[in-house]
Amino acid sequence: MATKEKPRTIADLPGVGPSIANKLVAAGFPTIEALAVARPEDISQRAGIPLTTATRIVQAARRALDIRFKTAREIKLERLSVRKITTGSKNLDDLLGGGIETKTITEFYGEFGSGKTQICHQLSVNVQLPPERGGLAGKAAYIDTEGTFRWERIESMARALGLDPDEVMDNILYQRAYNSDHQMAIVEELFTLVPRENIKLVIVDSVTSHFRAEYVGRENLAPRQQKLNQHLHQLLRLAEAYNIAVVITNQVMARPDVFFGNPMQAVGGHVLYHIPGVRVELRKSKGNKRIARVVDAPHLPEGEAVFVITEEGIRDPED
Repeated sequence: MATKEKPRTIADLPGVGPSIANKLVAAGFPTIEALAVARPEDISQRAGIPLTTATRIVQAARRALDIRFKTAREIKLERLSVRKITTGSKNLDDLLGGGIETKTITEFYGEFGSGKTQICHQLSVNVQLPPERGGLAGKAAYIDTEGTFRWERIESMARALGLDPDEVMDNILYQRAYNSDHQMAIVEELFTLVPRENIKLVIVDSVTSHFRAEYVGRENLAPRQQKLNQHLHQLLRLAEAYNIAVVITNQVMARPDVFFGNPMQAVGGHVLYHIPGVRVELRKSKGNKRIARVVDAPHLPEGEAVFVITEEGIRDPED
């Protein structure tokens, strides 16, 4: 007996006719993956369809993608689909278990000049490399909240890898985010752009700056954290739905109550302690050397690695 072919587009899902399909696409749910990780309430509100219909569509999308209870062995086999992007430094790649993972959020935090933005620039180039060179043969989407993106660095990094700088820059989709609402709206747009443009990496540099600037004072802490939590879950859904890598950077602040050890901690509080799959602290060292430390990753041991920032990009130290 012939097996039933799996749905390939949202129009192939049971109960989704041309009219509803058009509404879903217009509302920012263009793929089965986007529907499977969405809340029915959000779909109902944004697409203007009944909640019961939205619930049935989400259930159908999850069945199509085989989202259900699975055995640990099945999860192990699924993890084999996770892919990795090289950072340009073997030391840093080894620390991260082989590079920047897809299906998760990797957070880099540290003081000004610790190398956060340099790593983001390098990854935007490296993701375009073929898999045998540590890339994913895909494009990058770069959300810049502080105006730190520099095309000059992309150009020099591309040349160092023997790539055409203009072609590399054409494959980086850049947008400046001017406030937290705009930042979240850009990510919503990515649910449509990622599959259409073959985007394999999304960068938010930095993820917390607008939230800090807009929600000042203790009385605004709760709404800020709630909105930031929503934004991080939005990014996580994007990573999981399309098997892409999401990299965020974060600022640090000094804790005056810490007398021993490192007084610097990442901005964002407990929300950022729990959602990113890998958290890496960056510190300055002598000259162009930087130290990366895995602070939290359930599948990685804690450890440190030394890398350097050169004219050509992120590399290993020579000595």
